[in-house]
Amino acid sequence: MNPDALAAALLAVVTPIAARRRPEEELGLSVADVTLERPRNRDHGDWATNIAMKLAKRLGTNPRELAQEIADGLTATDGVASVEVAGPGFINIRLEAGAAGALAKTIVDAGADYGRNETQAGNTVNLEFVSANPTGPLHIAHTRWAALGDTIARVLAFSGATVAREYYINDAGAQMERFGASIVAALKGEEKPEGGYSGEYIDELGRKVLAERPDLLELDADEQILVARDVAYPIQLAEIQASLEAFNVHFDEWFSERTLHAAGENGEPSLIDQAVDRLRAQGHVFDEDGAVWVRTTDFSDDKDRVIRRSNGEYTYFAADAAYYLNKSDRGWADKIYLLGADHHGYVHRLKALAGAAGEDPEKNIEVLIGQMVSINGARLSKRAGNIIEMDDIIEWIGTDALRYSLERSPADSPLDLDPDLLRKRTNDNPVFYVQYAHARTHNVARNAADAGVDRSEFAPELLEHETESALLGALQEFPRIVAFAAEVREPHRVARYLEELAGLYHRWYDNCRVTPLGDAPVETVHRTRLWLNDATGQVLRNGLGLLGVSAPERM
Repeated sequence: MNPDALAAALLAVVTPIAARRRPEEELGLSVADVTLERPRNRDHGDWATNIAMKLAKRLGTNPRELAQEIADGLTATDGVASVEVAGPGFINIRLEAGAAGALAKTIVDAGADYGRNETQAGNTVNLEFVSANPTGPLHIAHTRWAALGDTIARVLAFSGATVAREYYINDAGAQMERFGASIVAALKGEEKPEGGYSGEYIDELGRKVLAERPDLLELDADEQILVARDVAYPIQLAEIQASLEAFNVHFDEWFSERTLHAAGENGEPSLIDQAVDRLRAQGHVFDEDGAVWVRTTDFSDDKDRVIRRSNGEYTYFAADAAYYLNKSDRGWADKIYLLGADHHGYVHRLKALAGAAGEDPEKNIEVLIGQMVSINGARLSKRAGNIIEMDDIIEWIGTDALRYSLERSPADSPLDLDPDLLRKRTNDNPVFYVQYAHARTHNVARNAADAGVDRSEFAPELLEHETESALLGALQEFPRIVAFAAEVREPHRVARYLEELAGLYHRWYDNCRVTPLGDAPVETVHRTRLWLNDATGQVLRNGLGLLGVSAPERM
C-alpha cells in the first residue's frame, strides 16, 4: 500500500459520500484532491489526510462528521489496520504491517526506476546555466550554478519532462576583443589592455596560440588580435568543457552567441534581425530618437528597452531576444534560466521579453537566482590570479563532497562551506553520512550471502519493528520528494531526504538483524529483512544519482 494506492482508496470512499451529499452537483474529485502527509508523531499512524476539512464546506457538512464517515468507509479497505479521526477533522491512518512492508519488494523489483514519476510529463524544458564567458577558467560561483543546474535537470527528467541542458557561449562582443588583445599583450610583454585579462593562464594560452600560428606577431596589429582571439577561444572553451565533465556535468547543447549575429548562408537576415522583425509584427516595437525600442513596460518591466541604438548597433537585449525566440523555434516551450546573484535586474526584462514574443511570462519562462558561495581557506588561483578556480576546488574537496554540499541548501541562500568538514570521513560530513549508509547496505548484503541469507522468501507482515515501520514510511516518500523537488526546482529536498533516510537506516541496522546470531538458523524474517536492506540501498543509490554523486559499495 503506497501513497498513491492509499490516495486512490480514499478517493473511492469519498466519491460516493460526496455524491450522496450533493447529488445535484458534479464535484469532479480526483486523486490530486487527496493530500497525504506523514504524521510527525508516529503514534498517530502511518499517514494523515485533511481531505474532510477540504471538502466539508463544499458538501455543506461538519468537517469532523465528514471525517468520521470517511474513516468508517476506509476501515474496510484491504491493507488498512485502523483509521482514527483527530482534532477538527484530520484522519489518521495506520496500515497493516504486510501492506506497508510490501513496499520493500516493490522497490527492489523497480530498481533504478523507483521514484521515477510522470508529474512533469509533456513539459519540454530548456535549462540554461553556467554560461560563463569563454575568456578564462570557471570559478567558485560557476561551480554552484553547475551543480544546481545539472541536478534540477536530473529531477525534471526523472519526473517525466523532456529536458535539455544548455550552455550559452558569450563568444561575441567587446570582451572577446579584449581577450585576444590580452593574449597579444602577454606575448609581447606589454601591459594588458584596459578591462583585459591577466594571469598565468593568459600566458599559457599565448604559448599555445603561438605554437599554432608562429606568424602571429608578424601580422598587422588588428589581425593579431583577431587571430589570437579565434585560436585561443576554442582552447579555453575546451578547458571549460573538461572542467564541467570532471564535475559530472554534461551539457546537451553549446549555443554560440555568434550564430545570432551571423547572416544566413544565402544572405538571409541574422537571427537578431529576424527577432526584431518578429517583435515588431507582434506590435511591441517602436522607433524613437533614431533608436529601436521594445515596449516591455506592457509586461511589467520597469522601463522600455532599446534593442538597436541610434548608431545602428544592437544591444545585449537584442541578443537576448533572438536567443529566447530561437529556443522556442527549437521546440522548447518552457525556458529556465539559472542566473547569479548579480542578475536580479534581468528577471523583469526576460519575462517582459516572453510576453512581447506572444508567450506567457508566468509559464514559458522561469528565472532562478542563485546566491554566492564562499569556501573558508580557499586560495586564489595561481593561474588566474584573482579567482578561486573550479578545478582547484574539485581537486581539493572532491567532486562528490563538493556537489553534495552545494546541492543540499536552497539556491537562494548564501553558502559558506567548510572544506575541513567536507574532507572528513565521519558522520559529521553529510555526504559521507549518506554514502556510508549506502555502503553499509552492501556490506549487510555481503554478510548475508556469507551466512546463507537470500531473498528466496518475503513475508512483509514480519516487518513490524518500530524502526522498520519508520524506514518503510520514509521509503514510501521518495517518489513524492522527487516530484516535489522537480515542481519547485529545489534539489536540496532530495539531499535532505537522503540524510533522514540514512539516519533511519542506521537506527534500523542497530535494532534488526539480517543475519542470525551465532549458529542460529536462517529464518523467514532474516530473508525478508534482506529485501528491506536492499530496498533502502536502492533508494539511496537512486537519490545520490539524481544529485550526480556516486554511491560507493565500500568505504
